[in-house]
Amino acid sequence: MLIVRSPLRISLAGGGTDLPEYYRQFGGAVINTAIDRYVYVFLKTNAYDGLDFASSDFQSFFRHWGDLPLTWNGEFDMPKMIFNHFGVLRGVRLFIASEIPPGTGLGSSSSLAVGLIKALSIACNRQMNPRDLAELASHIEIEAMSAPIGKQDQYAAALGGLNLIEFSHQKTVISPLGIDRETSFHLQRCLLLFYTGQSRSANGILQEQRRASRETCNPTLDALHRVKAMVPEVKRCLEAGDIKQFGHLLHENWTAKKDFAPGITNAAIDDHYQCALQAGAYGGKITGAGGGGFLLICCDESARIKVTEALEARGLVRVGFHFDEIGAHALLNCGLLLTSHHRWREPESLFVSVP
Repeated sequence: MLIVRSPLRISLAGGGTDLPEYYRQFGGAVINTAIDRYVYVFLKTNAYDGLDFASSDFQSFFRHWGDLPLTWNGEFDMPKMIFNHFGVLRGVRLFIASEIPPGTGLGSSSSLAVGLIKALSIACNRQMNPRDLAELASHIEIEAMSAPIGKQDQYAAALGGLNLIEFSHQKTVISPLGIDRETSFHLQRCLLLFYTGQSRSANGILQEQRRASRETCNPTLDALHRVKAMVPEVKRCLEAGDIKQFGHLLHENWTAKKDFAPGITNAAIDDHYQCALQAGAYGGKITGAGGGGFLLICCDESARIKVTEALEARGLVRVGFHFDEIGAHALLNCGLLLTSHHRWREPESLFVSVP
């Protein structure tokens, strides 16, 4: 058996500028951190020649017989593409589980992609560094699957840590923030994560951002420029341990983000956010593309209890976390090695035509 876990992430600045439609024209920059909430991938060999996929989050199951090509039909498409990429089409069981519900803005889809690639690269004895993991996961999600997402989630899952990540058409540059342990611990105490109870599909919001990024002038593009311009100051505040100013920048970021596309916020989210501010929070935002999921709040340590009580009284659930410094890695490897028996072929591309 082989067990791999990959972390989820929270974005602290620049979210949205990592979409290809934006950064290929203007350059993108984000600051994010991986957190110790994970997606788990379990691999083991099958007693028969089939390929079995199961997901606890979606309560679904898929079975494939090894002599047939995989097809993309909306069911387990990402695992199918990744297994196909590695040429593994028989004799393996896959089980997927996440600590956080999918569709809640913490990058679970990309974390799964990175975890699957990490697991299969180990099982197939292929050496891949964290950048390789992130780039292949990005290619599969953005290019092969045409998902309207950016590239920050894949890098957070693969690398771990608190990083400034800069995107351009030519390259991606990763710069870990210069924060000592005491400052990092203080920051973690000042960041609170609350589940709103609402999951959502962000495709509509992200499709609108993609469309607007192709135009030369519109409110969405102006808002993305404003969000990117805040990144250097956010970096300075985090490295200096200036939590109050960082919280105010997070509030400005959220104000700009609401101009990205319709549906990013709603009356309930706005009421929750105002409640947090009245309880003493400096600022915050909805994680991910918006529309639901988790509300990230920044406050002084002395206000943690008051903010928590105020939001939990409204039905939100606080989810504890710490920063993850490792990224995707194997928790258990009992010598699982996928030999030629498990391989169907070495595919020339990610794509197999659908009948």
